[in-house]
Amino acid sequence: MDDKETPRVGAAVRRRRRALSLTLAAVAERSGLSVPFLSQIENERARPSTRSLECIADALKTTAVELLDAGDATRTVDVVRAVAPAEDPAAPPGVRPLVRGEHQMHAEEFTGDHDAGRELVLRNDALLYVADGTVEVEAEGRAYRLERGDTLYLSGGVRHRWRASSGAATRVLVVSVAPHMGAAE
Repeated sequence: MDDKETPRVGAAVRRRRRALSLTLAAVAERSGLSVPFLSQIENERARPSTRSLECIADALKTTAVELLDAGDATRTVDVVRAVAPAEDPAAPPGVRPLVRGEHQMHAEEFTGDHDAGRELVLRNDALLYVADGTVEVEAEGRAYRLERGDTLYLSGGVRHRWRASSGAATRVLVVSVAPHMGAAE
């Protein structure tokens, strides 16, 4: 394979490194590559040569072929239909996952009231979008009334709670960085 044709493997490298509970510094030491270069690879800002990919694979106790295969799997096009033949049995009533599988983005649609009064703290940043109805949100000691089309951004770690405040049907979309993804090292 020509070095210039190496597919994107950053997400696969990051997943494998985290699965082994390794830091970028540890992988750098094992592979002989620099921490900044490894970070660029994981963030898809650089593509490793075949030789560099082999060094990374050795450091991660895998093969370059396995990383390439996992890299191909990270490029996904997936349609989630509004009316699914079978609802996700793991999802609570009134909650519909909008993204399937493990990706960097996590998105759900909430219909009706959402555990009114239950305090939530998300590890990563999130965006609430009110598609229908009216919602009251308490965050950082302040109350916000959101109506159809309004959005609210919450930084990771912000304690908040929300509830439907209108008699009309309420539908809220919550999009966030997936809980299993953290900030790059």
